Amino acid sequence: MRKFGLSLVSLLLLLSFTACSTSSEEDTEGSGVNGNKKVTLRVAWWGGQPRHDYTMKVIEMYKKKNPNVKIVAEYANWDDYWKKLAPMAAASQLPDVIQMDTAYLFQYGKKDLLEDLTPYLEDGTIGTSSIDEYAISGGLMTENLYGFTLGSNVLTVITNDDMLDETGIKVEDENWTWNEFEKIALDIQKGTGEYGTNGMNPAHVFFPYYLRTQGERFYNEDGTGLGYSDDQLFIDYFKRQLRLVDANAFPTPDVEAHVKGLEDEFIVTGDSAMTWNWSNQFSAFAESAQGSLSLNLPPEQAKEKALFLRPSMFFSIPKSSKQKEEAAKFIDFFVNNVEANKLIKGDRGVPVSSKVVKAIKPELAEEESKIFDYVEKASRNVSVSDPPDPLGSAEVMKVLQDVSEQILFKKITPEDGARFIRDQAEKILGMNK
Repeated sequence: MRKFGLSLVSLLLLLSFTACSTSSEEDTEGSGVNGNKKVTLRVAWWGGQPRHDYTMKVIEMYKKKNPNVKIVAEYANWDDYWKKLAPMAAASQLPDVIQMDTAYLFQYGKKDLLEDLTPYLEDGTIGTSSIDEYAISGGLMTENLYGFTLGSNVLTVITNDDMLDETGIKVEDENWTWNEFEKIALDIQKGTGEYGTNGMNPAHVFFPYYLRTQGERFYNEDGTGLGYSDDQLFIDYFKRQLRLVDANAFPTPDVEAHVKGLEDEFIVTGDSAMTWNWSNQFSAFAESAQGSLSLNLPPEQAKEKALFLRPSMFFSIPKSSKQKEEAAKFIDFFVNNVEANKLIKGDRGVPVSSKVVKAIKPELAEEESKIFDYVEKASRNVSVSDPPDPLGSAEVMKVLQDVSEQILFKKITPEDGARFIRDQAEKILGMNK
């Protein structure tokens, strides 16, 4: 009886995910145009409405070139995407092409859910002649290529220049310090009454970046424990956040929780002058926000070469797919087709194909071109990226998220939080020994 209940829950989640699916063709497979077998391909991704819109156009382009292929599009926002993907994995019903994030690549790969893409590179199904091997290696894990990189990103601080001008603030991003960042956020709040910066959710991005500016890493090299030994780093990070919260220059977690999509982002609504994000998000922000936006290097990136080129996201193929070759062909089209990338325009990161970059850059709008220029600027002073998150990282990040909220709501002190996250993380990651 219990087994049936779990299956029913999984089915309901599957149905809710595919409620965001679109297709205009019949589901039956058989003989297609010119004798080609009709193939149904499920393609899944997360994102906001602009990403959904252009991805659907790319899908239509692919279908015109491959009339025997029917594509079922399945998409959701970030949170819903992963909640709905999990029961699909449990039921061996994952989509044929899955947009994958570094935070989950290790988890899905370690569970033997993803296909090794290496054979499709070796036989040319996915062309790599204009793609640097280091870009490809971002999806490599224990000699298996579980994800093909769709683009490169760099962490950035996006600013609303009109709000900065209103308060007479200028960001000198090459060498600004954490203290200067804090002062700017406080001055913005005093001058405009708005938040100085968005909520710097520590999980996955911001606390690990802070550690990199201090010459440390969040995880150790083999993923069996934390990479930093001095808890004062954790304490200092959260004391700064508490000062910003107390000054109303930083949103509390309950306010941040209302941000469900691009249209809710504080820099888009005019409620914040700075937002931490990945460079590929800039174009969508710039198109939606009121006022002029700029990309800035984050604080203290220079000394320790804290920045790195991060695979924006991947496309993966599950082992359960019955259409692996067609899925690989779709990935090849997505990363190598110039016309398709004229629609994508770097939203999923600066393209990995040098041929594509050269072809599309002259046609980019001003805001889109800024992303390419920023990634080029940042790449002059980067270091090796962290390895894929170890098994258990999702659980560790959940603990970090919970601890962060308790600290910012002043239920526990940063000192208590530092001890708690170390204790819990060591227990979780210790399972990897």
